[in-house]
Amino acid sequence: MRFENNSHRHQNIEWKEIQQKLEDHPEKLWSLHEMEITDGEPDVVDFDKATGEYLFFDCSPESPKRRSLCYDYPAWNSRKANKPEGNAVDRAAEMGIEILSEEQYRKLQELGKFDLKTSSWIKTPEKIREMGGAVFCDRRYDTVFMYHNGAESYYAARGFRGCLKV
Repeated sequence: MRFENNSHRHQNIEWKEIQQKLEDHPEKLWSLHEMEITDGEPDVVDFDKATGEYLFFDCSPESPKRRSLCYDYPAWNSRKANKPEGNAVDRAAEMGIEILSEEQYRKLQELGKFDLKTSSWIKTPEKIREMGGAVFCDRRYDTVFMYHNGAESYYAARGFRGCLKV
């Protein structure tokens, strides 16, 4: 139903082709389920011609209910007190998905208005991460912003959006 109700997200893509891919790779259904039960509202947003893969992104209006996480394990491990329950990079990997890149996040924002009240960690460039930082995005004032924080930080309104390749 989500695919049919949001056809603007995936023009020129047929559901039967996606269904066949999912039937050929049933392990991807588990990842989609994990995205769904955390209120990610996964939907097809693109087809990668080079790899032949369909891309599902979390399309929930606000960052999915996988929040209060620092960026990655080294950041989590560096906290001396008040450690969150986990980190975004490992949580995504456990779900079989990847955190959106900045380019993917901006593509998502072309399909609608997301993260008007929340924010989402995105893949952080290695140079920034080596210096202890991590980046996140949101949408305010009808503009997509990218910010930085210490990778060990976490907030109740910051989660992560994922990409599943099928």
